[in-house]
Amino acid sequence: MSKTADDAQFIPLRVAVITISDSRTEDNATSGDYLADALQTEGHRLAFRKIVRDDRYLLRAEVSALIADPNVDVVLATGSTGLTGRDVAPEALQPLFDKAIDGFGEMFRAASVADIGAATIQSRAVAGVANGTIIFCMPGSPGACRTAWESVIRPQLDARTRPCNLATLMPRLLER
Repeated sequence: MSKTADDAQFIPLRVAVITISDSRTEDNATSGDYLADALQTEGHRLAFRKIVRDDRYLLRAEVSALIADPNVDVVLATGSTGLTGRDVAPEALQPLFDKAIDGFGEMFRAASVADIGAATIQSRAVAGVANGTIIFCMPGSPGACRTAWESVIRPQLDARTRPCNLATLMPRLLER
């Protein structure tokens, strides 16, 4: 459990949610729904939401546009992290990272063990920073998104979390 500082202020971030799938639609993208609701409940702003096909180059282009957008601080991408031939999110997004956040995948898999046991080794969850934008890429199941959000992402996007958090490290935030 992360500690919060009593004197720190919450900083609302502008967050984009990308669902990566060939089969999901606006009517059944439950993981994207969960993330959009959770971030807004926490006090952040939903800056953008879209479903992108499992295509490495379309996904890379979509996220490239978001990291170039000064109105997006964070990208939450869900889906396409498994081991099948259509799962391309890590390959699409990692080349965009200026710096990888290796600890995200490690923490996500550690938190997932309680729910899915050894199957967690099949997760290729990744995160990084690109052009001052934080990108989290997690599996597409609602349970995985809940685990990622509650265990790792939410506390790291809260400027009150101590001893440190990603929110206060973001160059775009420091410029505001």
